[in-house]
Amino acid sequence: MSQPSAVAAVPAAPSAAALAHFEAGFSFETDCWDVHDALAGGAPDFVLLDVRGTEKYAAGHVPGALDLAHRKIVAGKLADFPAATLFVVYCAGPHCNGAARAAVRLARLGRPVKLMAGGITGWLDEGFDLAS
Repeated sequence: MSQPSAVAAVPAAPSAAALAHFEAGFSFETDCWDVHDALAGGAPDFVLLDVRGTEKYAAGHVPGALDLAHRKIVAGKLADFPAATLFVVYCAGPHCNGAARAAVRLARLGRPVKLMAGGITGWLDEGFDLAS
């Protein structure tokens, strides 16, 4: 009898646990396609934050995104937004943890937040344009 592959060596979680895990993920993340679709509708129900920094923002960003580097997310910068405002954050892509850092800062401030999975890399992979 052959050995199981590295994939099958650890059994998959029971279906109920897998369902809970993957459904919970949607509370923390959204994807580029859903963000694009909401922005194209003209009245998004969230504020999109590019958290990479002003220089990278100026070179190209998701249309409609605001420039707010993750290191600069403080209560005073959010004062103009109602407390229930949902923020969606993105950074360079899956190789960057800036969006997660931004999400932590927003959550510590009591703000609703989701991360846009894939960041700029994912946005471009979907074929969407950047603004500059």
